[in-house]
Amino acid sequence: QVQLVESGGGLVQAGGSLRLSCAASGRTFSSYAMGWFRQAPGKEREFVATISWNGGNTYYGDSVKGRFTISRDNAKNTVYLQMNSLKPEDTAVYYCASDGLNPSGSLYEGAYDYWGQGTQVTVSS
Repeated sequence: QVQLVESGGGLVQAGGSLRLSCAASGRTFSSYAMGWFRQAPGKEREFVATISWNGGNTYYGDSVKGRFTISRDNAKNTVYLQMNSLKPEDTAVYYCASDGLNPSGSLYEGAYDYWGQGTQVTVSS
């Protein structure tokens, strides 16, 4: 059974930083691209970032480009999201997900077949 467990969320002031982690188990982590999505209250889930199976390719949503960095450690079965220069509009529940279709990473959530439970990030102004 595949499990994805996010951690690292919390409350931070605007301009601050947080690092999210997502620990994976139940499938060969290094064979799959991983992604981060977020959902703010009253809004649809939004693509944040994805990283290919070997970390060689990364893609970011326009709203986070230049501020967020996705990375992975295949030896630890963990994917990270470093979030800098946080803004109140970054407030959301952040989800990690495993891409079952494209080892290079996908921008649409339909490609992801396993999801974590989410971690809340709140950015105060």
